[in-house]
Amino acid sequence: MQNQKTIYLLLCVVGTVLPMSLFVPWLIDHGINLPVFFQELFATSIGGFFGLDVIVSAVALIFFVVFEGTRIGMKKQWIPIVATLTIGVSLGLPLFLFMRQIHIEKNHQPLHAD
Repeated sequence: MQNQKTIYLLLCVVGTVLPMSLFVPWLIDHGINLPVFFQELFATSIGGFFGLDVIVSAVALIFFVVFEGTRIGMKKQWIPIVATLTIGVSLGLPLFLFMRQIHIEKNHQPLHAD
């Protein structure tokens, strides 16, 4: 479905631009300073909530990419994993769904669970 792929691709752009619009200025100010990064991430309970939510979501997504990608025989599964580890789930998930949709359409595979 072209519309579905377009939505996933748009979400890739939004999922990259929005988080990076906040992270890049922080990176310019602090550099790659992991202790400060985690200190600021967990400075408040709500920040910690979102931080842990994203970490767990990223781990779940990586397993999903590997399991689902292997199940359907998808190549280049490493791309959405790298996207998740460098930008975040906001890019990794829509990118995997975009790549998965292309693979399914190319191989005319029906979507069904095993």
